[in-house]
Amino acid sequence: MGHHSWVRAVAVSGDGELIASGDQCGDLIVWDGLEDAQAGESLTWQGINGHNGRITSLDFSPDRKMLASVSSDNTIKLWRIGPRQIHGNPININIRADIYCVRYSPSGKLLAVATFKHIQIWNPSMSECIMITNLTVNSFSLAWTPDGTRLLSAGYFFDPTIREWDTSTWNQVGDPWCAHTDAVNAIAVNSTGTLVVSVSEDHYLCLWRLSDRRLIAIFHHPAPVYCVAFSTDDKFILSGGYHTYLSEWGVPEDALLEVTHTKQASDVNYSSFSVPPPSHLAQGDFARQCSRGADDEQCEFLLGLSPSYQPNLLLKPQESNTKARSYI
Repeated sequence: MGHHSWVRAVAVSGDGELIASGDQCGDLIVWDGLEDAQAGESLTWQGINGHNGRITSLDFSPDRKMLASVSSDNTIKLWRIGPRQIHGNPININIRADIYCVRYSPSGKLLAVATFKHIQIWNPSMSECIMITNLTVNSFSLAWTPDGTRLLSAGYFFDPTIREWDTSTWNQVGDPWCAHTDAVNAIAVNSTGTLVVSVSEDHYLCLWRLSDRRLIAIFHHPAPVYCVAFSTDDKFILSGGYHTYLSEWGVPEDALLEVTHTKQASDVNYSSFSVPPPSHLAQGDFARQCSRGADDEQCEFLLGLSPSYQPNLLLKPQESNTKARSYI
């Protein structure tokens, strides 16, 4: 038993025990990840028609007790994990615009919601909106830093930037991060809150350093990229898109090394390797470029630290002589 239309959103609980999926028709299913892996039994809940429009985003609360779903029907719904019921009344978005993304804060006390017009911050326990961004921002994706002090938003094709928000004031921090040339479809933050990855309709994956908003590396896909996540050990980036397979990219070793040094010492001199992002992804004086032909995916590494560095390059799925992997 499963979905009968396109699956548009998936979320995994923090402990990995539950998986939620939502589809084009507004149906919601919660799956038991452990039972699925161990005994072949997948469903914890029957499918529920949760929305009158397509489900665009899902997110579990950090304590796994609640699941938030948002839809093109302009509603947020909070589901209690366990009893098959909606927690309280649905939260109604009073702006006539599609909702693209919902994310619980690390504390679970706030919900960030991205719509076509604004970013809204909600108090889920009170079902009330406590903040709307003070400038019109078209956001497709949201990501909190692990300490909850920053919220990152990714913009649509006429604003293909990443914006950083201070969650104590809800003011934008600095200028938008500019590198992509088309809609930024997804962003993710690593577990230490030091690296950010973004993927775009422009076929590129960009790896950023959060502390100074510097572009570290660029990976090229043969097609638009729609989803991205860090591995649990932060050593790899997983991405998927129109090219029909899942890509695994190695995070540059020098970037990982520098993240470790940053956590261990506060007097690291970044000036020796900081390189401003290029004005266009296809241009720029890069410290190092690695590729395997125009038809294969490639990486441009911007830090230029270790002369012995060779990035993991994703090859075609049938080519297996590489550390990077693809999954059909």
